[in-house]
Amino acid sequence: MKLPFIHQEIDVNTDMQDSNDILDNPDALRHRMAHDGYLLIRGLHEKETVLTARLQILEKLEEKGMLAPGTPLIEGVFNPEYPEPTSTGSMGNVQLTHLPAFKAVVEGKPIMNFFRLLLGGEARTFDFKWLRTAGPGSGSPIHYDVVFMGRGTKDLYSCWTPFGDVSLDMGPIVFCLGSNRFDKVRETYGESDVDRDLIEGHFSDDPREVIKKFGGRWTTTTFSAGDVIIFSMYLMHASLVNTSNRIRITADTRYQLASEPIDERWIGEKPIGHYAWKQKDANIEALKVSRRKWGV
Repeated sequence: MKLPFIHQEIDVNTDMQDSNDILDNPDALRHRMAHDGYLLIRGLHEKETVLTARLQILEKLEEKGMLAPGTPLIEGVFNPEYPEPTSTGSMGNVQLTHLPAFKAVVEGKPIMNFFRLLLGGEARTFDFKWLRTAGPGSGSPIHYDVVFMGRGTKDLYSCWTPFGDVSLDMGPIVFCLGSNRFDKVRETYGESDVDRDLIEGHFSDDPREVIKKFGGRWTTTTFSAGDVIIFSMYLMHASLVNTSNRIRITADTRYQLASEPIDERWIGEKPIGHYAWKQKDANIEALKVSRRKWGV
């Protein structure tokens, strides 16, 4: 079906395969991750655990005036008078990411036990957490995660967690399946670092151009509270545009073996984050210039 990216609509499949059938088989999980680049797990978390965190987050958003007055809190209806209608804010906001109910999801036993099984050892997560509160009209461009957090081990995984049900009109995450095997892109763009190289960060604003030039296909699905999708640093993804009247609340968190090197930008009590990229007076290289240099 046709679904909206930031600048255009494109045919997107909704046939993502879940991996619940192999949850007790780490070899099968690793094989599927290596081939497909993702693992969709339905109901990893208890629904009530996720909804408790959702309510606490929404209470904070209500205090900011982001919710429509007179609407049920749990529904997260966006206030059209809020001054930032395309906001994907709250990333790293400690008032939200340090909420015990939020941490009970992203650092809780279900997800940490899963990564212990997948990685074959003690796992850890970045201290910095990306929490997104995306209002109507918001969407994210196409990118690999590695360019933002690739200074430690490359055996690092992202986990996208919806805090509530996410229907297609709310703009869920969308993946270009096969992009983890775009060798030339991995060898060029995939070796970049936004703070070192001062590049734009995303790879394209045009999902049709990606599949026409490199192959693959775009796919997404609907999500329920408790679901997660885990994916590699080299699976190209974006988010669709939120065309609903509700706020999409999701978290992006990262996991790796505790024994392996870790990107220093995202750990500690006060992670430094992107110390150069998009800071004041930073001279960011245009995307088309970078891609011309890379020959992609």
